[in-house]
Amino acid sequence: MAALTITEQLGRFVAASGRDSIPGAVWHEGKRSLLNFIGCALGVAATPPVEMAVRVLLPLSGADRVTVIGRTERLDPVSAAFVNAIGGNLLDYDDTHLRTVIHPTAPVAPAVLALAEQRGLSGATLLHAFILGAEVACRIGNAVSPGHYARGWHITSTCGVFGAAAAAAKLLGFDAERTAHALGIAASQSAGIVENLPSAAKNVSVGNAARNGLFAALLAESGYTAAPSAIEGALGWARAMGDEPDVATATAGLGEQWELAANTYKPYPAGIVMHAVVDACLALRRDHRLTVAEIAGITVSGDQLLLDRGDRTVVNDRDARVSIHHCAAVAFQFGRAGLWEFSDAAVHDPAVAALRALTRAELDANSPRGAATATVRTHDGRVLTATVTHAKGSTADPLTDAEIEAKLRDLAHQGGFTGSVDAVIGSVWQLDTLATIAPLVAALHPAT
Repeated sequence: MAALTITEQLGRFVAASGRDSIPGAVWHEGKRSLLNFIGCALGVAATPPVEMAVRVLLPLSGADRVTVIGRTERLDPVSAAFVNAIGGNLLDYDDTHLRTVIHPTAPVAPAVLALAEQRGLSGATLLHAFILGAEVACRIGNAVSPGHYARGWHITSTCGVFGAAAAAAKLLGFDAERTAHALGIAASQSAGIVENLPSAAKNVSVGNAARNGLFAALLAESGYTAAPSAIEGALGWARAMGDEPDVATATAGLGEQWELAANTYKPYPAGIVMHAVVDACLALRRDHRLTVAEIAGITVSGDQLLLDRGDRTVVNDRDARVSIHHCAAVAFQFGRAGLWEFSDAAVHDPAVAALRALTRAELDANSPRGAATATVRTHDGRVLTATVTHAKGSTADPLTDAEIEAKLRDLAHQGGFTGSVDAVIGSVWQLDTLATIAPLVAALHPAT
């Protein structure tokens, strides 16, 4: 008998999973991930990218409509999933699975929120499906990392579509075979390129991951099928988009080792590998009482991923969120790195621009992923250095529940949300007790 493919094994895992098989810590991490995601979406609900997406999709939307986070408009489930995924990812403030650099919640949560609302499903059912979807996305990412991303594929989008499909399949009660078909259909809808990261096209691919994953499951529900080896076959997704997949990594320890347990949440609205840069620069500023006037030059060193993502010219706020130079500049200039520090106003601040010009990036081949070293040369000849191996928000120094709640509150305030933030937070923490998710989706609308 032939060995089961990745697609088939993941299909079996998702279909067979019972709620009592999810460890309590992972169940709790799922709620933390959803809180973080909702905060990010609330923070941008009234911004032009979300406005434009809603404006395009409203006249195309079907009659059966569900919630768009932070807005009064409602869209059909696949369109709502698209817009909510854009919102969750827009600020680069979303969660991160560091091993793969996948942001798992933005493509997966919108699919389950839309489907659970449409079909009147319980909060526990939604949470269970979300956890499984995030697991599938990250495990497929493990199997193709790092070559897949290095080739230019935006892994949050390309792997997120599988997570959305798996989660939707679980919500729909699929057996193993039909779940595998949903994953195989998702393989034909996987896209997103790293070249587009500094532009709105990045968010389109994340939106498509949520929409296409849900669509894949709905097609499978209607009887569409896919090849059993759609993921790792000779002409399958993994080999078409990267190198030989590591099949064992994708499936080893399923149900025993949970990738969501390694999820992390950002204290700064910037690319995850930039966080150690911010921390190192803040440490130099604080520990040496360093003023901007004393700085003659700044050098930031880290691994190749840090340089690939962050050694760039800064033109706008999107560039700033993935810029080594901008992260260093705002840390030294303001002693913080919040939402305003990555705005267009901060980008064009002459003092910030001057510090960016003093900053250069260097490769440190021995630096681990997620680490960074900042070195400052002062006008009086001092050389000051700080290395951060585990940034704030990492698994070694995670955000607390209270810090995630505070982040959501800050984002909701910045986004002008007029609903009850307390109701949002309370509904997520109590999600597994809700007979339907109606209290949560009601809380996600602005006050009328």
